[in-house]
Amino acid sequence: MDSRVIAMLVLHLGRVTSGDGLVEGLTPGQWTVLRYFARANRFSRTPSAFAAFHDTTRGTASQAIKSLVAQGYLRQTRSETDGRSIRLDLTDKAKAIIADDPFEALVRGADALPPGVRGHFVNALQRMQGHVASETGKPLFGTCETCEHLEGEGCCVEGLRPYACGFVSEPLIEEELNEICINFAPGKSPPRTPGVGAA
Repeated sequence: MDSRVIAMLVLHLGRVTSGDGLVEGLTPGQWTVLRYFARANRFSRTPSAFAAFHDTTRGTASQAIKSLVAQGYLRQTRSETDGRSIRLDLTDKAKAIIADDPFEALVRGADALPPGVRGHFVNALQRMQGHVASETGKPLFGTCETCEHLEGEGCCVEGLRPYACGFVSEPLIEEELNEICINFAPGKSPPRTPGVGAA
């Protein structure tokens, strides 16, 4: 298949599932903000990380975030380490509507792929993402599962943590391994589902 066709398909999927009107009273831009903070890990739920992920200015990101804080969809918490930076989390109000996100149509499309195909697709998309990030100088985001900073094998050995992030020297729980991280560095292969071969 022509490379331009692949690029156009990826772009088109993103556009048609971003929402082209008000859903739950929110604009596509506001859904973009909620979507990010619903998937970002605790190290990446900041205005600056959101701005980097979506390649926008911090001012534009701050305005979008402030509107959702004012509407009760995001909650701000001051950092316990420096007292200046803030972390943003979805409120119960936001969690109650997240299933209506137009993006969920794309999630269901991915769910419909056979497991073996899904693995190859993830690898292909990550390679494309890495190439684009290298060519444009943009930061590369990913998840702990394929990050070189991930430490531990998930085994509860006495005195050792099941998982940890070597970049920030913080323990991780299993639920965090599939969340978006600003400190991502590619280095591991995606985990293979036991008993599932290539399609």
